[in-house]
Amino acid sequence: MNGFPWGAFALNLAWAAAAALAVMLVTFAVAVRTGLHRIVDVAWGIGFTAVAVVSLGASAEEGDLVRRLLVTALTAVWGLRLAVHIARRGRGHGEDPRYEAMLAKAPGNRNAYALRMVYLLQGALVWLVSLPVQAAQYVSGPPSALTWAGVGLWALGAGFEAVGDAQLARFKADPVNRGRIMDRGLWSWTRHPNYFGDFCVWWGLFLLTCDAPEAAAVSVVSPVVMSLLLTKGSGKRLLERHMADRPGYAAYAARTSGFFPRPPGPR
Repeated sequence: MNGFPWGAFALNLAWAAAAALAVMLVTFAVAVRTGLHRIVDVAWGIGFTAVAVVSLGASAEEGDLVRRLLVTALTAVWGLRLAVHIARRGRGHGEDPRYEAMLAKAPGNRNAYALRMVYLLQGALVWLVSLPVQAAQYVSGPPSALTWAGVGLWALGAGFEAVGDAQLARFKADPVNRGRIMDRGLWSWTRHPNYFGDFCVWWGLFLLTCDAPEAAAVSVVSPVVMSLLLTKGSGKRLLERHMADRPGYAAYAARTSGFFPRPPGPR
């Protein structure tokens, strides 16, 4: 536990930044070619996977092998599932209205503005939020009960997110539900099962660093930032603002938890 390898970890930070940047630049090139910047959302999960794999390679002489393989696998499973889900959801659709509205106000070249305000910003966020994935690679000693608690919390979050996404996809695929509010399954327990799932995933991954106080101290910013993004930033707050005028949404919001799951109230 003692003697956290700060030098090796600092080098890993540089490799991770390069990996996140490479994913975003390749995605930007594809977006310019296709004229669709919405694909940057697919790159979000891929970016974390790339950082995890690069960190696994960079930490070859450091840390506990079981923990290193574990944190890499958990990150890749979460990131690739999310990327595939977003890619399927966006297939056949045009530009995301969020990006269309933002780029309509771009001063000067739209693509250059998108590179600065979307791709480079998301690359920086991938690097920052992935700090537990990087730091866990350098924690020595076998996994403890705290590590396995983190795996359990990750599993709860990943399962909650995947099930919620699948339920919503099936609901939207039925023409009978067009214009209706999804209030079934996990969506009756929380208005944002996917965001709650992300919340659990990143606090779970953070627990994998907690056998080394130094790794935990440098990593705690990650779940804190992710929690703020999900509840106060580009997640829950913006989505609910968009949904506020939908028929039936106010009643749904009144009987359903805004984030942490709880049994639904009476209709």
